[in-house]
Amino acid sequence: MRTFAVALLTTASLVWHAGAQEVQLGGQVGEMTLNPGDSVFERETYSPYAGRTFPTRPLWGDTHLHTSNSLDARAFGALLDPEQAYRFARGEEVVTSHGLRVKLSRPLDWLVVADHSDALGAMNEIVDGDATLMRDPTIADWNRRLNQGGDAALMATMDVITAFTEGNVPDVILNRRFAQSIWDEYVETADRFNDPGAFTTIVGYEWTPTVGGNNLHRNVLYRDGGERARRLLPFTTAESFNPEDLWRWMETYEEATGGRVLALAHNGNLSNGLMFPVETDPATGEPLTAGYAETRAKWEPLYEVTQIKGDGEAHPFLSPNDEFADYETWDKSNLGPVPKEDWMLQYEYAREALKNGLKLEASLGTNPYKFGMVGSTDSHTGLATAEEDNFFGKHSLVEPEAGRWKHVVGEFDEVRVLGWEMAASGYAAVWATENTRRAIFDAMERREVYATTGSRIVVRFFGGWNFTEADARSRLPAEAGYAKGVPMGGDLPAAPEAATAPTFLVAALKDAYSGNLDRIQIVKGWLDNAGETHEHVYDVVWAGDRQPDAQGKLPPVGNTVDVATATFTNAIGAPELATVWTDPDFDPSMRAFYYARVIEIPTPRWTAYDSARFGVSMSEEVPMTTQERAYTSPIWYTPAG
Repeated sequence: MRTFAVALLTTASLVWHAGAQEVQLGGQVGEMTLNPGDSVFERETYSPYAGRTFPTRPLWGDTHLHTSNSLDARAFGALLDPEQAYRFARGEEVVTSHGLRVKLSRPLDWLVVADHSDALGAMNEIVDGDATLMRDPTIADWNRRLNQGGDAALMATMDVITAFTEGNVPDVILNRRFAQSIWDEYVETADRFNDPGAFTTIVGYEWTPTVGGNNLHRNVLYRDGGERARRLLPFTTAESFNPEDLWRWMETYEEATGGRVLALAHNGNLSNGLMFPVETDPATGEPLTAGYAETRAKWEPLYEVTQIKGDGEAHPFLSPNDEFADYETWDKSNLGPVPKEDWMLQYEYAREALKNGLKLEASLGTNPYKFGMVGSTDSHTGLATAEEDNFFGKHSLVEPEAGRWKHVVGEFDEVRVLGWEMAASGYAAVWATENTRRAIFDAMERREVYATTGSRIVVRFFGGWNFTEADARSRLPAEAGYAKGVPMGGDLPAAPEAATAPTFLVAALKDAYSGNLDRIQIVKGWLDNAGETHEHVYDVVWAGDRQPDAQGKLPPVGNTVDVATATFTNAIGAPELATVWTDPDFDPSMRAFYYARVIEIPTPRWTAYDSARFGVSMSEEVPMTTQERAYTSPIWYTPAG
């Protein structure tokens, strides 16, 4: 198999179209001979761009942003409300909670303000000292310490979070009349800033249950606007900590309103082995059933694989042969008292869940973990910032300043998280046909989405049975992709009689503001005939003239980062990579999945930018470089019959 990388040239005749980004590449146009009467002005098919019905560019957004309406965000000092969050996301300059001017390098296309449904908006009233709330001694104590600031405010915030985690919230906070008024205003603001075709606001919220102190959080996203969304209050942990009850609420919402919703789980790396069970339902203690698998698959088509609280694609303990598995790894249990043990990891990370999903499909008839992958921030500042040089932290107590790298981000019992451990991540890319609520939601539902750790790499990934190298040389790879196969998030169709193995068309284009590309990998997972799962990471195309060694390992791309100045050069790597790859180890009798992982060259991490801008020295344990990446949604193969 021959693979290749294409370098940028200044003279151009052909265009690799990625919507907002267009990179022109060199080449000479051959002579065209027209027959008499064959006018190019009369041929409807001359333009390759006319009549296309497939998505032409990824739409960039964040499914997971918190504002001052979230209990914990406001307790940490966040002052930005949903209106300011939308203004910032669509490209306006705003002032942070600590008085810093901030703006995105480029606007986002869409945003979900996903504030916690528990006591939505109540912390604003607690901090302001609402007279009714102050009659409760616990709330009055929170108010006193929160207004002291500093460590007192931090510990008060931890107490508030613990109270909700343990279900010990004063009843006065849970007043439904107050909740309805806040929710009405919430969705009205989303509707007001929704601008179809230019900037989309997706109504959503975060349901925040913890089982045994461990994270089972979900974000709920609406296809609908305020007219439907306000008819039913968001689901809260005051009603249940069981995800199956959330799914029942979602069904009730759709039946009652005629609307549509979906959910995505996040932070499996902080769930202490509960996010992706394979034997026992963590909420009930009962064995997993076919009903559980079917219901979870129906309501949760997406998973948040990377965000500020660490990356959840893979773990070096689970994937020891994957040199890129140890990326922004958080081994923190769930910021709670339960110690993490190695056996728990297999139920926390996306790749292992995808593998176990194949096993559950074989036994239960449905794969509950057939999810697409997105990245998002989980920022509690009202600012959807995921770029390394523009990172404003997890919450407002760790906005940019000289010492934030060593500040405590959170402290629960004996678990302490320091500022430098935050990951500047991530974003969600959606291949939607237009920038509207319905089109974005529909793309999410069909899993035609991918995750990045913050940079805006453009990635195409298609699976089929008869892609050829000529398809990868096309400046419109999607044309062949949709015509001959299925996009990311799909299922391979039945194999033609002559096919011996599936083929995959993958292409990636660098972010104009970030590093060149190191390589594209395809990650395969499969279930053998003995019921055991396996994985393999294939380097399928890479920059430069590197050659794999005798063990098949590709040498590193190199490193141009100057940590002292937080700069780098794009003298290494490639601006784009594309290839067609055929699975060399395919067995038609075995279930499998495939997804693409795109790796950038090393660039400065946000800690390097802080060190250079503030003139501070950090301890040796603090990483100063990163290799940004993208993870596509998988494509699944199921044996015939």
